[in-house]
Amino acid sequence: MAQCVQSVQEFVQDSFVPMVAVLCSEEAERVTRKNNLNFAELLRPFCRLTSEGHIRDPNNQVQVVKNLRICVNNVVTSPNTTFSPAQRRVLNEVVLSCQPQEGAATNVITAGDGDLNFSATTPWFEAYRENFLQSMPASEHEFLNNYLACLLVVSSTETVPVEQFLKLSQEQHRIQHSGDYTNPKWFIPNTLKYYVLLHDMSEGEEQRADSVYEDMKQRYGHQGCYLLKMNSRTLSAEEDEQIPDPWSQYLHRNNLQNQEVLDDAAVNSDAVENNISATEGDTHPSTEKDEPANSPESHPLQLDAASSSGSLHTLSDVNPELKKGARDPESLAGGAGSHGACLTLNDHDHIRQFIQEFTFRGLLPHIEKNIRQLNDQLVSRKGLSRSLFTATKKWFGGGKVPEKGISEPKSTFGLLYPPEAPELQIRKMADLCFLVQHYELAYSCYHTAKKDFLSDQAMLYAAGALEMAAVSAFLQAGAPRPYPAHYMDTAIQTYRDVCKNMVLAERCALLSAEILKSQVKYSDAATLLIKMTSEDSDLRSALLLEQAAHCFINMRNPMVRKFAFHMILAGHRFSKAGQRRHALRCYCQAMQVYKERGWSLAEDHINFTIGRQSFTLSQPENAVTAFRQILTNDSRQTATQQGAFLREYLYVYKSVVGGNEDSLPQLPLPCIHSSATRVYFGHERRLAEGEKQAATHVSLDQEYDQDLAVMWCHLEEQLVAAANRGIVPATFQPTQCCLNSQTDNLRFPLAVAEEPIIVEVTFRNPLKVPLTLSNLSLLWRFTAEGATPSEEKTTDESAGEAVTNEETLTEGTTQKDDVVTTEIILEFLLGPEETKLARLRLLPHRTGQLNIVGVVYNLAAASSGEPAPSAEGQQALELLVVRGRQDLKIQGPRLNQTKEDKMLVRYGQDRRLDPIITPPMPLMEVFFLQFPTALLCGEIRKAYVEFCNVSSVALCGLRVASTHPDFFTFGSQTTTPLTPVSPTSGENCSAYKTTTREPGSLASETLVSPKDFSQLSGVMEIPIEGSTLQPGESTQLPLWLRGPDQEGVHEINFLFYYEGTKKGIKISHRVLRHTVFICASRSLSVQASACRSSVPPHHSVDDKGSGGTLVFVDVENINTSEGGVREFHIIQVSSSSQHWRLHKCINPANDKDCKLTSRERAKLCFRATRCKPHQATSAAVEKYTFADLNLGNERIISSATPCGDFFFRGCPPSESPRVEVTSSRMSSSTKSPVSDISSIIRKCNELDLNIIVIWKAYVVEDNKQLILEGQLHVALQTIGKEASSLTPKEEAQEMVLLKFKADVPAPVAPPPAELSQLIKTNLHYPETYTHPFVQESLCVVPVTLTLSNCSSAPVDVLIDLRHKSSSPESLEVHSSFTWVGQTQYKLQLKPQEVLCLTLRACFLQAGVYNLNTPRVFAKLAEQGAMCETSQQAASPALIIINSAQVEPQGGGLGLLD
Repeated sequence: MAQCVQSVQEFVQDSFVPMVAVLCSEEAERVTRKNNLNFAELLRPFCRLTSEGHIRDPNNQVQVVKNLRICVNNVVTSPNTTFSPAQRRVLNEVVLSCQPQEGAATNVITAGDGDLNFSATTPWFEAYRENFLQSMPASEHEFLNNYLACLLVVSSTETVPVEQFLKLSQEQHRIQHSGDYTNPKWFIPNTLKYYVLLHDMSEGEEQRADSVYEDMKQRYGHQGCYLLKMNSRTLSAEEDEQIPDPWSQYLHRNNLQNQEVLDDAAVNSDAVENNISATEGDTHPSTEKDEPANSPESHPLQLDAASSSGSLHTLSDVNPELKKGARDPESLAGGAGSHGACLTLNDHDHIRQFIQEFTFRGLLPHIEKNIRQLNDQLVSRKGLSRSLFTATKKWFGGGKVPEKGISEPKSTFGLLYPPEAPELQIRKMADLCFLVQHYELAYSCYHTAKKDFLSDQAMLYAAGALEMAAVSAFLQAGAPRPYPAHYMDTAIQTYRDVCKNMVLAERCALLSAEILKSQVKYSDAATLLIKMTSEDSDLRSALLLEQAAHCFINMRNPMVRKFAFHMILAGHRFSKAGQRRHALRCYCQAMQVYKERGWSLAEDHINFTIGRQSFTLSQPENAVTAFRQILTNDSRQTATQQGAFLREYLYVYKSVVGGNEDSLPQLPLPCIHSSATRVYFGHERRLAEGEKQAATHVSLDQEYDQDLAVMWCHLEEQLVAAANRGIVPATFQPTQCCLNSQTDNLRFPLAVAEEPIIVEVTFRNPLKVPLTLSNLSLLWRFTAEGATPSEEKTTDESAGEAVTNEETLTEGTTQKDDVVTTEIILEFLLGPEETKLARLRLLPHRTGQLNIVGVVYNLAAASSGEPAPSAEGQQALELLVVRGRQDLKIQGPRLNQTKEDKMLVRYGQDRRLDPIITPPMPLMEVFFLQFPTALLCGEIRKAYVEFCNVSSVALCGLRVASTHPDFFTFGSQTTTPLTPVSPTSGENCSAYKTTTREPGSLASETLVSPKDFSQLSGVMEIPIEGSTLQPGESTQLPLWLRGPDQEGVHEINFLFYYEGTKKGIKISHRVLRHTVFICASRSLSVQASACRSSVPPHHSVDDKGSGGTLVFVDVENINTSEGGVREFHIIQVSSSSQHWRLHKCINPANDKDCKLTSRERAKLCFRATRCKPHQATSAAVEKYTFADLNLGNERIISSATPCGDFFFRGCPPSESPRVEVTSSRMSSSTKSPVSDISSIIRKCNELDLNIIVIWKAYVVEDNKQLILEGQLHVALQTIGKEASSLTPKEEAQEMVLLKFKADVPAPVAPPPAELSQLIKTNLHYPETYTHPFVQESLCVVPVTLTLSNCSSAPVDVLIDLRHKSSSPESLEVHSSFTWVGQTQYKLQLKPQEVLCLTLRACFLQAGVYNLNTPRVFAKLAEQGAMCETSQQAASPALIIINSAQVEPQGGGLGLLD
C-alpha cells in the first residue's frame, strides 16, 4: 500500500472514536450561522485533544488517554442502516475531487533497465477511507458508532434559557426512549447530557450570560455545563486582520466547488448511477458509452477493434443536461463563502478549551463510571447466570464452534440479542474500554464475547468481536501478544460470505491491510485487498487493486510486473466507475513497466486506453502522443486493427487541430529515418549523348565509400596545392557534392544560387496498411545575406529577417518562388511496411542562409482493396486527411576530442540541411569520345575529351589529377605532333610521330629535357586555348592513353579542377569527378640484361668500334590470343638515359622485323655506349638522350608525344639525378678514400639505361584487321642484373603458366614413357671453331637442330632454348653461352616428318661448351587439353671454341690460332 500521512496506530485509533450528539435551539443555531457553520461543524477542527486524560479501570489502575479525538454530529433521526446511494455518490465525488498534485512526491525505484516512477502517497484513497469510516451506519452488533453523550446548546439571548435546556433535554429523551426512532443509536440508556450556554459577544449582555451560567452550575453542577463565548469579531474588521480558516479542510468533502470536478462528474454521472444501482443489487457490470468492449461477448480488457473512427465521435458530444445532475454547490452543506468570519483567535481558544473541559470533566468520568457499573453487573451475573447458562448448554449438547472453521453456517447471523443480554453487556464494556484506549481490558472482553457469540452461532456478533479483538491485540502497548491476522480473515469471510455485508467486510479489510503493511507483510496485505474486489462496486475494487499494486512494489524485492498488472486492472475499474483521471493515471504508471519490453500487444492496449481517456478529458496532446505510439511502434496487430487505429488517430488529430491552421502539427506517420537523409548540391548528371560519354561525377545513385572519399580528397588537395604554388590553404575544405551520415557535416555546406538542392528523405511505413501522402514538399526557412542566421530561433521570433514557406504551405497561397522554388510531389504512395525514398528539390534564387526544416504533406489512410464505400463513407474518409509536417532533426556525431567530451555524452552539429547559398559559379561538363574500355598492357590509344561551360560565368585554371597519372597525357606543348583534329579523319593514323628510315643503321639520337614534359607531377594543366572557357563555350582536346602494365581490371579516377574568373568568392574552385574501368590484357613480356664487352679498352679504335656494353633484350609474347590478337611485331627499340645510349643492333641475322605469335620468344642483342662527353655539359646535366633503333622501315620519334610523355610518366626521372648527384658529390669529396673506392666500384656497375620497346599488334575484330601499337619500358640499373617490364609477382605467374596444366585431365592418357619418345632430336655443328675474339667480341656458330616425328599422328612441338641445365656433368664444362635470334618456337610436325631448324649459338670467350641445352616439349595435336611432355634429351654435345690471337709483327696485325 502507498504511504499514509498518519501512522497505523493513529489511523486505527481515529477510526473508532467516542460519538457525541448535538441538539441546538433555533437561537443558538442562528448565532453559529453567522460564521457560515452549524454548531457541530464549528467544533470539528478542535475535536482532537492536545493534552492527556486519565481514567481508572475497575481495578482502580490509572489509564492514560493520549491524543484522543471525539466526533460531534447533529442528531439525525432518518434511518441509516445501509450505505445509501447519496453516500456512495459522495464517496465517488471525494475520490474525484482528490487528484494527484503537480510536483507531488514520487518514489523512484530501479526496475530492470530503467527507473519506475510512481506516487509515493495516494491521498484519494485516504480521503475515501476516512469518509467511508465516518459515514459507517450504526449496526446492531456493536456500539462503537453509538452516541455516548449529547450536547444541549442554548443561546444566552433566549428569554428563559433554562426552559430551552429543559425542552432540549426532553427532546433528547424522547428520541432515545420513545421507540419512534431507530436512529440515532445510543450507547447506554443513561446518556450524558452536557449543557452549553452560547453567548454572542456582539449581541447579548455578558453579565446576563454570566448570571445564567451561575444558575446552570447550581442546577446541573459545574461539571455538567459550560459557558461558551464567541463572535467577538465584527464583520467590519475583516479587512484589517486575516484569521486562519481551519474548517475548510473538514468541509471540502461536502463542498465541491471545483468546476472541473463538476464537469467530470457530469460526464461520469451515468457511470456513477450505474455503479450505485449495481451496489444496490444489480449484478450486471456497469458499462459506459465509450467502452463497447465491455459487452458480455468480449473480454473487458480487449482492444476495441469493432469501433472504427466513429467510436470517439460520441465522446465529443457530451449531453449538456448531464451537468444538471451534478450537485449544486449552493445546495451543499456549508454553502460557499469563508467560515468563522466572526471568530477571533481567542474565540478559537475558547472552543478548544470548551472541548477539553467537556471531555475531561464530563465525557471521560461518564465512561469510567459506566465501565465500573458494567463490570460490577458482569461480575455479579457471572456467579449464577452465566455459569448456569453455560452448564445447561454443555449438558444438553451445545458445544463451541471453532473460530476458524466456519463450515456450514446456520441462518443465525440474523439473530438479535435483547439489549440487556449479558453477551451484549460484555461487548458494550469492551467497546467502552476500546474507546478510552484501555486495549488490554478491551481485548479480554472481546475474546470472552467472541466465545459466547460463537457458541450461540451468532455469526455477525462473532465476526464483530473477532475484528475488534484483533485490533485491540494490535494496539496494546508493548505488544504482549502477536497480531492475530486469522481473526481478521475469519471476520472478513464471515461478513462477506455469511452475513453478505460488504460494508463491514470492507472496513475490516481496510484495517487489516493497514496493520499488515505496518508489519511489512505486503504480500498478505495484497492478497487480502485483491480478495475484496468484486463486481458490486467498481470504485472500491479500483482503489483496493491500486493499493494491492503498491503493496507489490513496496516489497523487499519489488514485484514490478505484478504492480503494473494490478495498476491496469485498477485503471479499468476506475474507468468503469467514471473516474477517468484516476484511470488515466493508473494506465500511465503501468506503462512505465510495459514500455519497450517487447509486449507490444499489451503496450497497444495501454496506449489506446490512454489515448481515449486523454481525449475524453480534453488532453489532446497526451491523446495524440499515445495514439502515435500505437502507430509508430512495430505493431503485431492485424492490418484491420491497425487500420482502425489509424482512422481513430486521424479523427483525434482532426478534432484537436480543428480550425487552428496557424501552425502545422507534427505527424507520426510515416517514420522518417532522419540520419539517412542525403543532400545533393547541383544538377543531376547528364547521360551520354550519342558517342559522347559524360563524366560520371557524383550522383545520389552511388553508394558512399569512405576509402574513395579519402582518395578524392587527396586528389583535390594536390590540385589546390598546384593552384596555390604548392601550398594547401589553411581554409581548404574538400568539396562534398553529396552529404550523408558518413560525411563531415560539422560546417555549413556551400550551395550555389540557381543550382538545385536535392534532398533524399527515407520514408518507412511501419503499418500493415498502405498510406497515401499528397502535396509532399520541403519546409524551409531562408535568411537573406547580411542578416544573422536564425537556425536556433522560431519562425515567429525571426519574422523580421527570415522567410519561410510554412504559411504558404498551410494556407495554400502562392509559392514564394522569388526566393526559393519548392518542388511538390503530388502523390506519394507507401505500401504496407514499405521503405521508400523521396527526392525533393529546391531551387534557391538568392544568396543567404537556407535552413531545410522538414517535410510537409497531407496524410491519409490509403484504400487497400476494400469494397468501395458509400458516398457518405467516402466523404468521411476524405475528411480524415490531415495536413501536417515532420521535422528533419539529425543528431550530429558523438564528440570524442576533449576530456569533457569523453566524460560526458556530447554530440556535434550536423549542418547538412543548412546550406549557405553563394553567388552563381561556373559549371563545367566533360565528355569523352572514342574512350576505350579494354587495352593491351602498354597499348597506346588516342581519344578526345570535350570541355563545356554550361553556366553563365567564365571558368579558368583547368587542371586534372588522377590516381593513375601514367595512364594518360594531353601531350607537351613543345613536342605535340600535328595530329588530325577530328577523330574520324585519324582513324587509321598512328598515335606516334613517325619518319621513314632504313633498318640496321646506327641509332638516331635526340636530346630532350624533362622540363619539356612539364607535367611530371600528379597534376596536369589542361592546355585549353586562351586558358579560359567562356559561358556556353566548349573545346575538344586529344588525349593519349596507355594501357596499364599489369593485367586485370583497373579503376582509374580523374578529378577535373576549375575556378571562376572572379576571385574572393566563398567557393574558390569546383571539381568534377570521373571514374573509368579499363580491362588490361597481356601483351609482351620484356626482360633485359647487360654485360661488359670483352674487348680491351685500348683496342677500341674509335667511337664506332666494338667497345661499351652488350645489352640483351628478351621479348616474349605472353598474350593468350585474348581479344583476337594474332601476332606482335617489334618495330623499334629505343633507349633513354642521361649517361648511356643504345648504339647499334648487333643481331647477326639483321632481321628486318621480329614477329612473335602466341607464346613465342625472341632475343635481341644491342651494343650500348656512353653518351658523348661534350653533351654532358653543365647546361645539359638534366637532359636525356633518346636513341631509336628501328627494326622496320619506320622510325618512331620516341622523344615526342606520346612516347616521351609515357616514358617520363612510367619511369619517373627523379631517381637518376639522385644517383648522379650522390655519386658526383662523393667523387668530389676527398675526405674519405674508402668512400671513393666504394663509389667507384658502384659507379662501374651502374648503368641507368631505360629501354623502350615499341610494338605493333595485328588484331582481327569483326572480320577486319586492326593494328594496335604500344610501348613497354625496362629500367636497367646495374650490369649483370636482369630487369623486367613486369613485376616479380607476375614473373612468378608466368613460370607457372609455362607448365600448361590442363583444367580437366584427359579421360584416357598414354603412359608418360611413350609420350616422351614422340620426337627425336639431333644437333649438327662443327666440333671445333676458331674465332678472333679480339676483333669480334661475339662468336656466333650456326647449329642445326633436326626434329623427327616418330609417331603416325601430327605432333605439336614447343622448343625452348632458354633452359639452363643444372646436371653435374654439364657443370664440368663451360656453359656461359647463349642462343641468339628466336629462342622459342612453336611448330607442328606432320606424321613421320623430319624438320631442320637453324639455330645460332653465341659465345663470348674460348672454351668447351655443351650445346645440348634446348628443351623440346611435344604433345599429340588432337589432345587439346593435355600438357606437352618433355622429350628425351640426347647425350651432351660438346664444342670447342678456340681464340685466334693477334700479335704485333713489324707494326702489322696477324691472326694466330
